[in-house]
Amino acid sequence: MEPIQITEPVKIRHPEKQANPDRPMGKKPDWIRVKAPVSKEYQSTRDLIRAHKLTTVCEEAACPNIGECWAQKHATVMILGSVCTRACAFCNISTGMPDKLDPHEPENLAQAVSKLGLKHVVITSVDRDDLPDGGADHFVQCIEKIRATSPGTTIEILTPDFLKKDGALEMVVKARPDVFNHNVETVPRLYPSIRPGARYFHSINLLKRVKELDPSIFTKSGMMAGLGESQEEIFQVMDDMRSAEIDFLTIGQYLQPTPKHAPVDRFVDPAEFSTYAAMARGKGFLVVSATPLTRSSYHAGDDFARLKTAREEKLRTAQA
Repeated sequence: MEPIQITEPVKIRHPEKQANPDRPMGKKPDWIRVKAPVSKEYQSTRDLIRAHKLTTVCEEAACPNIGECWAQKHATVMILGSVCTRACAFCNISTGMPDKLDPHEPENLAQAVSKLGLKHVVITSVDRDDLPDGGADHFVQCIEKIRATSPGTTIEILTPDFLKKDGALEMVVKARPDVFNHNVETVPRLYPSIRPGARYFHSINLLKRVKELDPSIFTKSGMMAGLGESQEEIFQVMDDMRSAEIDFLTIGQYLQPTPKHAPVDRFVDPAEFSTYAAMARGKGFLVVSATPLTRSSYHAGDDFARLKTAREEKLRTAQA
């Protein structure tokens, strides 16, 4: 099937949600509130992203950590355009007819990474079900361009699920990113209402396959709390992840982007996140981040260093 080609992208903000009644957006507890970004470092990062015509998930998904991360010159770049072919009930990214691929995007991204002097970069994307490979080749090009211009930079990718895209996963793994991240987002019971275009066990098996193809690549996955799941269901997801040998787990509070999105079932207390973190460490994850403000790429550079240290310690213990 040939990619959809259009002259101008048509952006629609979650068309299937427009007919839905507004869902009340409850008041956030104190532990969720963050300050508006105002620092000079934040503005500097913002200007560089604009200059290179890059899209970031930090802005598109209205991440609450954008001020802190951009002030530290950390940003998660979103490739393959800014319009998604799916419409998950939790996501603030535009849904509609996708953008035409920008052939200069990998080069622009590599230049920005070099100018920022990044030690670690995170690359994510929208879902591109319209493309024969789901955008896999574009991921590969971005990895190769960064490797060529910034050989010391470690690369983390946060990919879509490449559902029904034969060979796409293998293509990306062959490019050898340092971290392969794909989020399961929520518990399987909630997939029909929260993530209807995806399949839970396909996502688990995707990450299992990464390890089968290249055990040296760190794997990572994340989910949200506060969508109506139970603690027992979260513990079961942890077990499913460990059966796939996933190294790194992130759990954060779901925040409702607009009244048209899925409502917050509850704001999870920080103490409960601590319980999840302790349970996950006990199940064998190398690294766990579980706090209300945890997001997939939050403190990604520091966490990559923790991953390497944890793996080395595990190997030393096994050899002792």
